[in-house]
Amino acid sequence: MSRTDGRKQTALVLLCAAVFLDSMDLSLMGVALPAIGRDLSLPESTLQWLMSGYAVAYGGFLLLGGRMADLFGRRRTFLLSLAVFAAASLAGGLLSAGWPLVVTRVVKGLAAALTAPAALSLITTTFAEGPQRNRALGVYSLAGATGYTAGLIASGLLTEISWRLVFFLPVPVALLVLVVAPLVLPSGVRADGAREEFDAAGAVAVTGGVLLLVFALTERNWAAGVLAVLLLGAFVLIERRRSAPLVPLEVFRSGTVAPANLAALAWACATIGWQFVAVLYLQGELGYSALATGLGIVPMGLAIVITANLTGKLIARWGLGRVAAAGMLVQGAGILLFLRAGAGGDYLTVLLPALVVHGVGNGLSFPSLNIAAVADLPDERQGLASGLVTSAVQIGAGIGVAVLAAVTTLGESVLAGYRIAFLVAGGFSLAGALIAAYGLRSRRPAPVPAA
Repeated sequence: MSRTDGRKQTALVLLCAAVFLDSMDLSLMGVALPAIGRDLSLPESTLQWLMSGYAVAYGGFLLLGGRMADLFGRRRTFLLSLAVFAAASLAGGLLSAGWPLVVTRVVKGLAAALTAPAALSLITTTFAEGPQRNRALGVYSLAGATGYTAGLIASGLLTEISWRLVFFLPVPVALLVLVVAPLVLPSGVRADGAREEFDAAGAVAVTGGVLLLVFALTERNWAAGVLAVLLLGAFVLIERRRSAPLVPLEVFRSGTVAPANLAALAWACATIGWQFVAVLYLQGELGYSALATGLGIVPMGLAIVITANLTGKLIARWGLGRVAAAGMLVQGAGILLFLRAGAGGDYLTVLLPALVVHGVGNGLSFPSLNIAAVADLPDERQGLASGLVTSAVQIGAGIGVAVLAAVTTLGESVLAGYRIAFLVAGGFSLAGALIAAYGLRSRRPAPVPAA
């Protein structure tokens, strides 16, 4: 391995470590909330915002984060936002009041919204398009997927000792990345006159609109939803009239960008929504402890790891559309296999096969959609493309959780409600498969690397 290749691989590890932290933070809070509430005497409304505050800020600022990475420098944006993420994590572990804790979670969500697109665009501009970039994006997608699973396990283990460790956990990893990253990360490219041409009106409209949309889905607040639609409509009008828009609307006419983002939205509705309901099912219906739930999901994480390592080769042979569509169908099959589980579903014969099949589908579809979302765009728009697809996933997660949580109340019994939710999640997967199959079919397979 040459020195240049070694630097690239080290940079990839560091960037994946950052996205691992972002994903892990989505699941770390879930298991720790009851302990935090008991220790600090917090009401349920405040505890809920420890979860939703992170998600709202993350989803709302992603587009702005992607554009900032393009305009102000990808490495600079990555390092500054990761430093803020570490500082907010440290502050959260030291505080002992409810709303200050919520503020740290919101700040972490904002920092993650800047870190994620900067990291992804650094990868796509460091690795050449084709098999090399496909492998790098497969590792990146794998880091994000396994971060969520690791958060479930770590939260259960650490909460047994002290819930404060859940806040402290990301700090040493972030500090290590901050020390090493400046030595290996490329400086990146910043457009000339970026600051002078920054689209402030578009940034306010789209960020406010997405924030309110995620908030409306989380809180089921219809007034916020209407205002979100109005702001997003205003954003489209602003972008059409700007000479240097925040999100040039023509990017959605570039190859696979639009269908990849729609499929990513459906992917998140299915898999994140299903995981939310599945965890409730395991704990509420089957009586699993939080730690047992996390450990039970480990085989799904392993299936994602193994499959994601093979996805680049499959894309090179069969193309993005076929692999992404197949992955969506397989993950949907894993979701529907949960219909076999009843009030006392056996883990080895019922739950384990469903989790593994779902993990295989995730490992196929998520890397494929990430690659499709950033393909065919020049380097100076990679941050924007990264922000778009990550935003699609976060918004899809909000929609999926809100919809599946609502439909669980439609059944004649609790178990019937879970089954309805599993069917709806399977429907989301099927929709994503159709979008990928038809929208990405024009994308030629990546060239097979030479031996």
